Amino acid sequence: MTQYLSFVALAIVLAIAPGPDSLLTLRSTLIGGRRRGAWTAVGILVANIVQGVLAASGLGAILVHAETVFRIIKWVGAAYLAYLGFLAIRAAWRMQSGEAAVVTGAAMRRSPWSAARQGFLCNITNPKVLAFNIAVLPQFVGEHASVATLLTYAMTLAAVGSVVLVALVAIAGIASRVLQRVTVRRSIEGATGVVMLGFAGALVAESS
Repeated sequence: MTQYLSFVALAIVLAIAPGPDSLLTLRSTLIGGRRRGAWTAVGILVANIVQGVLAASGLGAILVHAETVFRIIKWVGAAYLAYLGFLAIRAAWRMQSGEAAVVTGAAMRRSPWSAARQGFLCNITNPKVLAFNIAVLPQFVGEHASVATLLTYAMTLAAVGSVVLVALVAIAGIASRVLQRVTVRRSIEGATGVVMLGFAGALVAESS
């Protein structure tokens, strides 16, 4: 039990640390409201579950150790993070030109599925999530743990991450009046874009 609680503590620390998932969820909530932010979190949760199942079943280890395949996954992940960064920076630029209402209106008109899809792709194309599951889970459950045990820990990681993302959506919703100011939104969009590009660059550097 102590070992499991230690894992939960680690999961909380990882979930709180800023990353692509939290930045995307914050941005979705900022430009599309709490509903869009929640759907983004749903997409991320589904991707986390898929990654957890892959890790627990052993398929993830095969992918990680298949150098060519894993490198392709890294390049795809870097490309998608760069794309998200470009969208955020473009939105910040458009707001600087006085088009904040246009940016918000476009986001509000998109279906919830587009937000869920964006969240899913952001997480599923991040090879570090799968690599973390494969590298860290055995340290807590042992090398000969059953698939059920591995799944329990993997689903715990996904659940803790989702709770943190939902809390982020709720906090952003409460602070919406402040966050909806053009200067604040532009700063968040710009910072999100730069950080996303930074994550993309880090993946590219690791793949070289």
